Amino acid sequence: MKKRIEPEEDKIKRGLTRRQFLTTMGAGAAAVAVSGKQKARAAEDAAQVKSADEKTRVTLTLNGRRRRVMVEPRWSLLFVLRERLGMTGTKVGCERGECGACTVLINDVPRYACMTLAIEAEGTKVTTLEGLMKGEELGPVQQAFAEEDAFQCGYCTPGQIMAIEGLLRATPNPSSDQISAAMAGNLCRCGTYTHIFKAARRAAQLKQKAGGA
Repeated sequence: MKKRIEPEEDKIKRGLTRRQFLTTMGAGAAAVAVSGKQKARAAEDAAQVKSADEKTRVTLTLNGRRRRVMVEPRWSLLFVLRERLGMTGTKVGCERGECGACTVLINDVPRYACMTLAIEAEGTKVTTLEGLMKGEELGPVQQAFAEEDAFQCGYCTPGQIMAIEGLLRATPNPSSDQISAAMAGNLCRCGTYTHIFKAARRAAQLKQKAGGA
């Protein structure tokens, strides 16, 4: 008895072959798996974004006063000082740790506020330009800058003053090399470096006269 040869059109009418069925199911499963991974990744990314926006409480001692502020983990100390605590003496410069305009003292050590996260300052003692004054009276370093005419546009001056303040707190009578090393991270586009160095020496004298204040 001859085996009946099934026309091709009948095969099509019967639907998928076993191999086609398995291939289709495999492709479908792969698509579901990829879709599931994409959804999981999207949910994870959304959770990370939400976490970055969540605020946390930071406590620090700012210019001798205990301050508490709610911050986002991504906020820089520069942003928090200016926009949340009103310390606008700290200037926004390059915002990438090169110019020094945003220099503040953290536990008496000069630091770039733009390169320091606010949450890193938790529990520390932060001093800004405003913290060097006694009421309306200038501090010794500020007074020295005024006496020696150590500025032109003045934009970089707060950072310069804070760098010298930090130096003098650690080294009351610095050498020229020590002053140069301490000021290496502060740029002045006006080029008043000679006067800045004179101001550093004058500030050391004023501080010693005032008993290291």
